[in-house]
Amino acid sequence: MKFLPIFVAFLLSSGVVHSQESSLDKEIDQRFALADKNKDGKLTLAEAKEGMPRIASNFSRIDVQNKGYVTLAEIKAMANR
Repeated sequence: MKFLPIFVAFLLSSGVVHSQESSLDKEIDQRFALADKNKDGKLTLAEAKEGMPRIASNFSRIDVQNKGYVTLAEIKAMANR
């Protein structure tokens, strides 16, 4: 029985972390949608400079394959590190 409070605390803290991640993901989704001017699902450096300056300043770290664009999934992966 003494483990029940610990387990409940763990569940509650997990829910809080999850809701924070969801909130972050939603914000990234919204900002990406606004920055992706041509709606092709890719953010070029020019688009990032215009709408997501933090992404622009880290563009080469995210675009490790030097494709010339980053995707929403790549941005989220970097944000969740």
